[in-house]
Amino acid sequence: MMLGSVPGWPVVLAEGPVVLRPYKRSDAAAWSEVRCVNEPWLAPWESAPPGPWRELNSPRAFSYVYRDMRSSARRGESMPFAVCLRGDNGDRLVGHLNLGNIVRRAFSSAYVGYWVDSRVAGRGVIPTALALAVDHAFGPAGLHRVEINIRPENGPSRRVVEKLGFREEAYHPRYMHIDGTWRDHIGYAMTSEEVAAEGGLLARWRRVRTTTP
Repeated sequence: MMLGSVPGWPVVLAEGPVVLRPYKRSDAAAWSEVRCVNEPWLAPWESAPPGPWRELNSPRAFSYVYRDMRSSARRGESMPFAVCLRGDNGDRLVGHLNLGNIVRRAFSSAYVGYWVDSRVAGRGVIPTALALAVDHAFGPAGLHRVEINIRPENGPSRRVVEKLGFREEAYHPRYMHIDGTWRDHIGYAMTSEEVAAEGGLLARWRRVRTTTP
């Protein structure tokens, strides 16, 4: 399905209360609040420019982040999703997921990055969001492979991909400059063939959730 000039974008995806949607300018205050509250939770794992966390994650800073995300998405290089939880008072922004570095034609691949509000961690929000995004990548977006690179010390993030059945395929020494130095990463990946017989990654995740104590 072609939406605009980019296959599969823009789009809204949902499973239960978890909603993935494109960012809006009006997300500035909610994005800043979540980022600032979660500084201890997020800062050790993110590659960020130098400067105070609150300034880099202020509503004003969001205007630059939003502009860059929108421009990249329009060029077909990424699909940046706001991860929201749907409730009685509307949708609450609780995280971020990006299909980035999209390369098409013979490669047809993307890298995935994500974060979630610590206040909703452990409730299946990010595994559900990731399953939705991967199914979309392998379907309407026309991609064949997705890759996720995670620091070995980041246990919660590694558990997300391992629960979903991503394949561990590489160890990348000094892969990315994070928190003051070059950090090793573990490379996980999945191709469309690996979940096709199960009806997609979301179908796999539903089964995992019902069978895991």
